[in-house]
Amino acid sequence: MEKITFAPNVLLIDAACLNRVGNDMARHFAPLVNRELPKADLSLLLECLALDAGVQPGENEIQVIFIYDGSTRRMNFCEPSDLGKELHDVAFKSRLGEFSIYSFQPSGMASREDLFIESLRIIGESKEAQCVGVVPDEPAYGSKTADEVSKWEKKDKATLFGMNPPSQLSARWQFEMLGYAVLQSLGIRADEL
Repeated sequence: MEKITFAPNVLLIDAACLNRVGNDMARHFAPLVNRELPKADLSLLLECLALDAGVQPGENEIQVIFIYDGSTRRMNFCEPSDLGKELHDVAFKSRLGEFSIYSFQPSGMASREDLFIESLRIIGESKEAQCVGVVPDEPAYGSKTADEVSKWEKKDKATLFGMNPPSQLSARWQFEMLGYAVLQSLGIRADEL
């Protein structure tokens, strides 16, 4: 990870967390909207996260980094879903720019949490990454993510995504609800709720 040259815009995503939230929301909202929900469109989800993180439409470079472990090799709620085969070293273009997608899993003695927090530290030290969106595993990591992002200096914008607003706030980052982007990607319209 330390050898990566970061794009100006980076999304760091814990794949297990995103998969859990996506599956839970699909199960919860299908009966509410009274229809079977399609698999979420991952490209739309990433666009929504980038917009919520502050990326403006244009010719941007957006780097998406998924951290995963053996328990989550696929994100079952969306398409494409295979982190090792479909979501590593690929890209797509949208009205926001080009999204480059990479997936990494810990090796050796490191855990998914260790790799995620270390990735945060490296992104924080990077001069290139200026607009950063972070999707941590809130229940597993507790305040570690917010503590690490609060140390960052010289970033234009940092956004933490989650399902529960944090108890602590910082002038160095903002909080956005992850659920809104997931609902959009599942094709749930506001008038259905």
